[in-house]
Amino acid sequence: MKQLSIFFVALILIVFITGSKKELTTVYKSFTIDNPYKVYALSLPDSLAFAGELVPLDKPDVRERLDRELLVNTYWQSNMMLLMKRANKYFPTIEPILKEEGIPDDFKYLAVIESGLEQARSYKGASGFWQIMKTTGREMGLEINSNVDERYHIAKATRVACKYLNRAYKKFGNWTLAAASYNRGVAGINRNLIRQGVNDYYDLYLGEETRRYVFRILAVKDIMENPQKYGYVFEDDDLYNHPEVKTVGLDTAITNISQFAKQMGVNYKELKLHNPWLMQNHLNNKSRKYYEIDLPTVSGD
Repeated sequence: MKQLSIFFVALILIVFITGSKKELTTVYKSFTIDNPYKVYALSLPDSLAFAGELVPLDKPDVRERLDRELLVNTYWQSNMMLLMKRANKYFPTIEPILKEEGIPDDFKYLAVIESGLEQARSYKGASGFWQIMKTTGREMGLEINSNVDERYHIAKATRVACKYLNRAYKKFGNWTLAAASYNRGVAGINRNLIRQGVNDYYDLYLGEETRRYVFRILAVKDIMENPQKYGYVFEDDDLYNHPEVKTVGLDTAITNISQFAKQMGVNYKELKLHNPWLMQNHLNNKSRKYYEIDLPTVSGD
């Protein structure tokens, strides 16, 4: 009996070792299960496009710049996994607005690299998913003050970003340049095009941040659209989801948002998580503006 047990253990080990040698279909060169902790060079995609515009991968510097961003983002595994989880939660809000505004779907990845799909604030004062500056936001119709900051309203901020991008596309007739201008500004990109006598982003000599900008979008796009190829393994249940909400409309002030939240059957934290544009524990609204406040249909506490 003991010899039989030893035989079966040996058989299982042989099957495991043999099976572990099987090659996986990934971008990791020579990647096999028995060498999971090595760092491998990546195979660049044969072709790549942004908003339907082909990336000239035949140019050596373009390949190097893409390779850099693919390596940085692929091997920053914790951050990329978080981005994929958040994307499942927030893309359903962003994608239909891009479509309605005539902006290519690929621009959702611009929001990813700008903020990591968080309500971020930069040291320069750019805020929200789309990192909108205060002056730009106000010029394009957002309410921004100490009481309300609609740069943190995902839907409204997305529409402002679309307005900017449509203006940039009208200027350049090119979505890749429009994307670059989101970082450098329309005037900055146009000035460099004229100075250098070119008409294409990939032919421009730019400062490092803008030089990397579009390639960061391209890298994030390719990884997020092909996660298994880059070694990311997860199931749908692992991703974040946006809870169902109900919308309450009002055109009056709220003297105490904490108390208002309780009256609505939620707590202050839950109300703030769904309405980060409310900056204080009250809503002034002297002008009787109409606001819509989102509330989760099921309280988490």
